[in-house]
Amino acid sequence: MASGLKNIALIFAGRFLFFLALAMVSFVVRGQQPVRPAGTPPVIPPGLPRKSPEYPEKKRIEILNAEFLEYNQAIVANAQRLIGNVLISHNEVLMWCDSAYAYTETNRVDAFGNVHINQGDTAHLYADMIHYDGDISFARAIKNVRLVNKTTTLSSDTVDYDLISNIGYYDDNGKIVDSTNVLTSQIARYYVNEDIVYFYRDVVGYNEKYRLESDTVKYNTETGIFFIQGPTTIRDSVNTIYAEDGWYDSRTGEAQLLKNPLVYNEKQQMTGDVIDYDRNKGYGKARGMIEIIDIENNVIIKGRNAWFDEISEMAFITDSAQFIMISDGDSLFLHADTLKTVNDTIPDEKIILAFYGVRFFRTDLQGKCDSLVYFSRDSTIQFFNSPVLWSEIHQMSADYIEMRSNAPAPDEVHLNTNAFIISRQDSLMFDQVKGKNMTGYIVDEQLDRIFVDGNGQTIYYAREEDNIIGLNRAESSKIKIQFRDGKIFRISFLGNPEGKLTPLDQVEEEGRYLTGFDWKEAIRPVSRSDIFRKTAGSLPEKGSSRESSETTPEGKIQEAIPAEEEIR
Repeated sequence: MASGLKNIALIFAGRFLFFLALAMVSFVVRGQQPVRPAGTPPVIPPGLPRKSPEYPEKKRIEILNAEFLEYNQAIVANAQRLIGNVLISHNEVLMWCDSAYAYTETNRVDAFGNVHINQGDTAHLYADMIHYDGDISFARAIKNVRLVNKTTTLSSDTVDYDLISNIGYYDDNGKIVDSTNVLTSQIARYYVNEDIVYFYRDVVGYNEKYRLESDTVKYNTETGIFFIQGPTTIRDSVNTIYAEDGWYDSRTGEAQLLKNPLVYNEKQQMTGDVIDYDRNKGYGKARGMIEIIDIENNVIIKGRNAWFDEISEMAFITDSAQFIMISDGDSLFLHADTLKTVNDTIPDEKIILAFYGVRFFRTDLQGKCDSLVYFSRDSTIQFFNSPVLWSEIHQMSADYIEMRSNAPAPDEVHLNTNAFIISRQDSLMFDQVKGKNMTGYIVDEQLDRIFVDGNGQTIYYAREEDNIIGLNRAESSKIKIQFRDGKIFRISFLGNPEGKLTPLDQVEEEGRYLTGFDWKEAIRPVSRSDIFRKTAGSLPEKGSSRESSETTPEGKIQEAIPAEEEIR
């Protein structure tokens, strides 16, 4: 009797458990879903929420579909085992996978095989395996991970994804590909809602036009703009740019470089406090402490405002503009209100133009003029509008002066129109040479000889041994003058000379100077820093002042200066 009651109880209990399990399956599985072909987008059942509330409640994970469901403590404890076309919902999050373990007590899911998570109309997360925590809406995706948002795909071996804030993380190397660029790094934070990615450590970004390398970069996936936040180098087919702050538009090639910026190539480089650069147009401008180095021509240009055009290889510099011509023996330092560099007609050669208030210094040569042109092809310098040059005790002036470097032959100085050379012997005595045009030759950084062509006049102090015996005044259409230790050593008059030697004690004050004498020592640059000094003028002239032409010689500087519309 007892045995029969026991059997009836076991049968009743077994049937009760069967119907209980059947009821649970009916409750959690709302209908068998057909198998989705690979690669097709998931079908979102009607009625599911698509937008997260601002502060989502801790809802329970809901199983919408599975081909097979079981409880098997031997396989996994405290979990339901779901197999085949699994579909799980939590808030507005949908998860598809081949199989899963659902931990109802802890509100977690471990999903396996072709796992796909989608939240509303935002990002899609794919992986071989995902651990999902429903209490904090957080997913850890493992192996073959892809986080897809519009045209942007993040991929890595492991990705953590916060579905409340829509932020994806990887910290063991990953890659992001969008419609414009490919980016790799050790660590990244992808803010899906803002279309912003922060990349850290060994960052590389590239497409067919450029390659970026950095330690820290912020990137906008919608605009293709990089925000530089650490040492960053960007290379293209022509230039390399470097900065530690600023931004770079990978689509337009525009950039603003803000901290330690540098733009360089094989021929030249530019630095400044701020550099704005357009890669596609080959145009840029710089502000602050600017330095442009011409590597081929051993030239440095400095200033506080600069514009440059890579296509025409033109640069325009203002505000404390300085030109430095480097040489092994001695460098020349020049200042002007405005400097401009343009291409010469000869390939790889430069023309440098200086405008307004030009002053320069070299140990053996100093000068001042209104404007200047320098040709790199032969180191010729042309001085315009009342130029004055000084070399040791000599002062040279004319309406227009041209210096030519003829190494290893002597350098030449051409004084054209109203040429005047003054050589100071002491505070009151000056040797003087005046003529229409002159050509001087410099040997070992000293004036060696001068040829006067047209209307030659001289005043010089005659000597016997070391004693001055009188003042010699002579005139001739052509004169050759030789110097020794800075003093007139020999004079040769060519063609009907007229001369007179006056004893020193009979020389009157006015007789000591040629007409137009103007000793300008007060405005002479005396150091490399003195080129920035503003000068008020020169000492009063002795005798009537000569009229110096303010007109630039025909066909000289005009040919070298591009049209103003070329200056942007």
